Amino acid sequence: MRMYDISRPLSEDTPTWPGDTPFHYQVNWSKQHTGSVNVGSIKMSVHTATHVDAPYHFDDKGKRMDELDLSVFKGPAVVVDVRGHQKIERKHVEKVIGQHHAKRILFRTDAWVKAREFPEQIPTLSLEVVELLMAMDVPLIGVDLPSVDVLDSKDLPIHHSLNQANICILEGIDLREINEGEYELIALPLKIKGADGCPVRAVLIENV
Repeated sequence: MRMYDISRPLSEDTPTWPGDTPFHYQVNWSKQHTGSVNVGSIKMSVHTATHVDAPYHFDDKGKRMDELDLSVFKGPAVVVDVRGHQKIERKHVEKVIGQHHAKRILFRTDAWVKAREFPEQIPTLSLEVVELLMAMDVPLIGVDLPSVDVLDSKDLPIHHSLNQANICILEGIDLREINEGEYELIALPLKIKGADGCPVRAVLIENV
């Protein structure tokens, strides 16, 4: 068994959505002053680096993080290599995922080129791909991008279509060292009551 960490690091260098809350960690109480422990605090947007979008993020009536089915975030997954495509169409993925009914699908685009800079442009899924995923009862998709929609989208059609298909959204994973194939995904979010999203520590396990 081999484990791959597909999480992006959280640090002062982690890029965030323009105008959103940047990541910051500080030690509030130091061992030098307390005599026993260091105690730190963090400040960040819940949509920083590797994270899950709750439906409430884009729908006022949508489920929040603590209302999502935790089992969705652990189970069989398939990494699909779609590098080089500006639009991920059904023809690009159906031969790979057609035999993987009800498995989580992770798309490797490698389009987030500079890890310390927020991308200016990203590929996105077509609605036909979402229809295929829904027909296959896929419970979750993941992308190595900050969003499943184009960055300047206001109506977020892919977010809404995935939610209507009952498919959870994992964004900001790092698949640069991951080959196309089958894995076990573990990407458990924190139980933040009422939250519209949550950072996760995502790993893939390969049976070798």
